Amino acid sequence: MADVESFTLDHTAVLAPYVRRIGTETGPRGDVITNFDLRLVQPNEGEIPTAGLHTIEHLLASLVRDRIDGLIDISPFGCRTGFHVIMWGEPEIPMLVDAITDSLRAIAEDVTWEDVPGTDAFSCGNYRDHSLHSAREWSKVVLDKGISHDAFQRVGV
Repeated sequence: MADVESFTLDHTAVLAPYVRRIGTETGPRGDVITNFDLRLVQPNEGEIPTAGLHTIEHLLASLVRDRIDGLIDISPFGCRTGFHVIMWGEPEIPMLVDAITDSLRAIAEDVTWEDVPGTDAFSCGNYRDHSLHSAREWSKVVLDKGISHDAFQRVGV
């Protein structure tokens, strides 16, 4: 089996919330994509409930795109502690942290249910599993701690 970087990370040594550059890939035509680990919750100490994580995912997909160019995808980890963030090029971590922080602030303070994209059977594969209340509360928790620019130290918060 292929080695997967995420399974070699010492999950007991990281200090969430943080953004960590997992790595970059260069395509056959020279296009570069970067994969980031956006960890919102300390691994093995907690997890975001599925409905809240689902709503955060849908909102970040739009809100982050409004704040930074080059977002390809933002996908939740199965462990429910954060997201993979895939971007074109090699954006700097502080720029991404700013976009995510501002997006989480919008979720915590401004977003209404009508703002949440993909909440019907046409546009979501599990549209009944959403919670804006949970998304708001978890966004507040992350904002209170601040998102570090380093997975192993509280930097840039």
